[in-house]
Amino acid sequence: MTIFVWKLVRAIALAMAFCTSAMAADLPEIRARGELRHLGIKYANFVTGAGDGFDVELMQGFARHLGVSYQLVYSDFYTVIRDLLGKDVVRKGSEVSLAGNFPIRGDVIATGFTVLPWREAVLLYSDPTFPSQVLLVAPAQSPLQPIKGSKDLLADIRETKALIGKKSLLIMERTCLDPGNYGLKTGGFDLKAYTRSTNLNEMVPALLNREAELTLLDVPDAILDLKKWAGQIKILGPISEHQDLATAFPKDAPRLREAFNAYLRQIKADGTYDKLVDKYYPGIRRYFPEFFARKHGNA
Repeated sequence: MTIFVWKLVRAIALAMAFCTSAMAADLPEIRARGELRHLGIKYANFVTGAGDGFDVELMQGFARHLGVSYQLVYSDFYTVIRDLLGKDVVRKGSEVSLAGNFPIRGDVIATGFTVLPWREAVLLYSDPTFPSQVLLVAPAQSPLQPIKGSKDLLADIRETKALIGKKSLLIMERTCLDPGNYGLKTGGFDLKAYTRSTNLNEMVPALLNREAELTLLDVPDAILDLKKWAGQIKILGPISEHQDLATAFPKDAPRLREAFNAYLRQIKADGTYDKLVDKYYPGIRRYFPEFFARKHGNA
């Protein structure tokens, strides 16, 4: 009888532990648990894969702000929302829904995560944490020349898209480089989906390996790749308007989002944010002067 009772108690405890880990958590639950689980994707300098990165340090500081421990949980662009919500995102045209039941592995997504309308349908976003924009990229030896650029961004985007013509374009769906986000799934473009992995850091090597004639990159990644692959790639022009990157939370975690926004305002005021920007993305301010000019106001 004693052995039976012990096994029963142990089974109940394990079941309760599983349920706790499987449920989305708001601020009170995270403080009670004593740990913040950060879902991060190895991408650019946001999450380097070496235990640091812009978003890693941002979330480590947030965990200290809350008085809880920090855990980095690696994910990828295809599963990160599932890892946060325990549901897969299903997109049919402009409609977005959730399906399935999966383990919840983290409390927050912070990984250079672009604010996109379809993601906003299922997630709560923080105030912007970083600026971005999607660009058209070609090998340096390509006959295509960068557009001259103007004060009319929409005209520049149309001119850049016209450069694609019938040339093959390397893309990665369900990420910030998904062509559906920028009207590239219509118009007869020759789209080549990169499926070898979900690592956006592999787009330039694949381009240089002639898997396609052109590819897409966002500005934070492009800054690093222009240095890493110096003299081998060139930027042709913008494909998107300016974008915001932000931290994402489940819809039922508004208090956690509010706490993060307060923390973000604090580190922008005390200089911590500036130090992170300079450490991981030196030179980014010249690409987005307006974003960083307003950073000390409403985040």
